[in-house]
Amino acid sequence: MAQVKVFYDKEGNTLTVWFSDPKEEYVCEETGEEVVLMKDKSGRVIGFEKLNYSLSEAEKLHVAFETVAA
Repeated sequence: MAQVKVFYDKEGNTLTVWFSDPKEEYVCEETGEEVVLMKDKSGRVIGFEKLNYSLSEAEKLHVAFETVAA
């Protein structure tokens, strides 16, 4: 089973999500919507980073996952 890793950087105001091993990152691509896609050597998206992401002190980061049939 694959792991999804979610990191919130309060000081840097970023939310980073990895679908695969971060060590496999080969290139990054900006989408123009304050989102950076991290890709492996084959061009497959293995993660993304949302720039200028912040939560107030009262908010909590909730992460939910849902599987879909292929």
